[in-house]
Amino acid sequence: MYKSGVKDYKQFSKDALKLSNNLPISFEVFSDDLKEMETEGRIINSWGGNSYIKIPITNTKGESTKEVIQKLTNDSIKVNVTAIFTLEQVENIINYFDESTPAILSVFAGRIADSGMDPMEIMKKSSEMISDKKNLELLWASTREVLNIFQAEESKSDIITVPPDILDKTNLLNKNLNDFSLETVQNFFDDAKNANFKIKK
Repeated sequence: MYKSGVKDYKQFSKDALKLSNNLPISFEVFSDDLKEMETEGRIINSWGGNSYIKIPITNTKGESTKEVIQKLTNDSIKVNVTAIFTLEQVENIINYFDESTPAILSVFAGRIADSGMDPMEIMKKSSEMISDKKNLELLWASTREVLNIFQAEESKSDIITVPPDILDKTNLLNKNLNDFSLETVQNFFDDAKNANFKIKK
């Protein structure tokens, strides 16, 4: 939103909720103080619509937000717990959700992969850990490539966030790889030609 030049977060959020046709949208809190996070979450919830309050798994001091999660969900306020990277983090919060309030756990599979680790085990085990919590949904966050869509399905993630540039690449699904190879060679040739590169003797 900052990059898009949004100046009024409240008005932007209210407008988005009106256009959403009651589809769920997550809006983040900004405070690093746990009590203020709760207050901000309640304010956002008062804007109406099918909103989820995006709460980080910890604040910048590493303090768990589990009590914020507990207080909000006990009052039927839906949350999206974000920036989850480890199974320990999942385990530490799963019993702090009110069982009658829908909630989302956003595990940053893409960033886990950026660290050189395969996120599949974490995603699969996270799914298993919350399988008996009917109000909880697992979200595959920070998608990096089209393959992640299929990995999310395999790991039994309930939701995946897919940015437009990745979504555009789905038109390549099941593309003939020989044709794809030839097109790539043509792209290389065209790039060199357009750059007027030549290798002289």
